[in-house]
Amino acid sequence: MRKNASRPDRDNPEWTEEDFRRARPLLDVLPKEAVEAIKRYRGQRGPQKSPTKKLVSLRVDREVVEAYRATGPGWQTRANDALRAYAKKAGLDRQPPSRRRTAKRRTVAAKRP
Repeated sequence: MRKNASRPDRDNPEWTEEDFRRARPLLDVLPKEAVEAIKRYRGQRGPQKSPTKKLVSLRVDREVVEAYRATGPGWQTRANDALRAYAKKAGLDRQPPSRRRTAKRRTVAAKRP
């Protein structure tokens, strides 16, 4: 590598005024397919084939997480499948997604003497 990489050389000559005038944006020069492929931002996914999942923060016993992780790649999917199976078995999947199921509070009557 050269000591001063900012200086132009034979392989990378300095641009002239004419070079700047003729320059066009890369997205105008590339084929349409290439433009579509690089339009996404880094880390951005394409359209999902299955319904979108929701990111949640959930506290789980350390042993449970370790047991699932020990099963190898795909452990989060297996945990999700187990939660889905439980929700179906418990009848939690019949509730409309827009309504939240809330725990009913029990009121304990005070004992009267």
